[in-house]
Amino acid sequence: MALYLSEADVQSVLTMPMALEAVEIAHRELSREGALVAQDTPRARTRLPQTALHLLHGGLPGLGILGYKAYTSNRSGNRFNVFLFDAASGVLQAVVAADYLGMMRTGAASGIAAKWLARPDSEVAGVFGSGWQARGHVEAICTALPLRRVKVYGRKRDKLEAFCAEMGQRLPGVEIVPAADAEATVRGSDVIGTITTAAAPLFDADWLVPGVHINAAGSNALIRQELSEAAVRRCDLVAVDTVDTALKEAGDLVPLLEKGRLSARQLVELGDVIVGRRAGRSSPEQITLFESQGLAVQDLVLASLVLAQARARGLGLELPFGG
Repeated sequence: MALYLSEADVQSVLTMPMALEAVEIAHRELSREGALVAQDTPRARTRLPQTALHLLHGGLPGLGILGYKAYTSNRSGNRFNVFLFDAASGVLQAVVAADYLGMMRTGAASGIAAKWLARPDSEVAGVFGSGWQARGHVEAICTALPLRRVKVYGRKRDKLEAFCAEMGQRLPGVEIVPAADAEATVRGSDVIGTITTAAAPLFDADWLVPGVHINAAGSNALIRQELSEAAVRRCDLVAVDTVDTALKEAGDLVPLLEKGRLSARQLVELGDVIVGRRAGRSSPEQITLFESQGLAVQDLVLASLVLAQARARGLGLELPFGG
């Protein structure tokens, strides 16, 4: 029978190393050549006056995975579920509650990008954002790199201090501190992360120094922008989940693409770096950027790993259909 995994089920088995493994597998499969070609379809949205439905779907035949993530958003909040099918038979395997899963997956994408694009000796990170999604972002980069200090900047000081205290307990051995302002977040950082809902650039491009890596994870719609055009133009390498998704959703990149200041040919898919088809960082002085929009295949691979762990532990509820 197919299983339903609740948020509690997911949280009981999902770890950041598992999320990092899943995201790297997903990107590797997307860029793998051969007969069994993975597919990922950019997000589609249906908007009604009170609620929007968002749908991402894809398949990884090499792993036997097919499915989609659907979520709704309105003033009361967001609701996420991943629907996982067997690629050969089309039979439903599981419905997985995906709020925590999505947060960890989003963070893991930044972690994998940092693993492949940041300087391996990076020690200090500056992160914009102290909300739910920022939790996974900070944990992922601290798991992927030998960071000793993370400076976090947020608009609400009490929330920011609580976030840093919580993450400090979650990540012993890493100093996680509130940043005084945006400039202090950027200055002296080897890695910069943005995980906000900002509609205007978060920092001045002149604050960037050679060798920094940027993970921009919040601008997944055209109405959002975390980086200025000047900041993007300072980057020697611009990596994306997939070019198709970036062209449709990357609020940081679309203005430059429309003005001809950036070409789609310049965008490098992260999976192509992982499999060695495209070069990643080629010198310690390069400024690198990863624009993270989120892919269905990332959710699907992670949901499949969570499902395997849940079955092994006897978790989940049997559904009266599928299986």
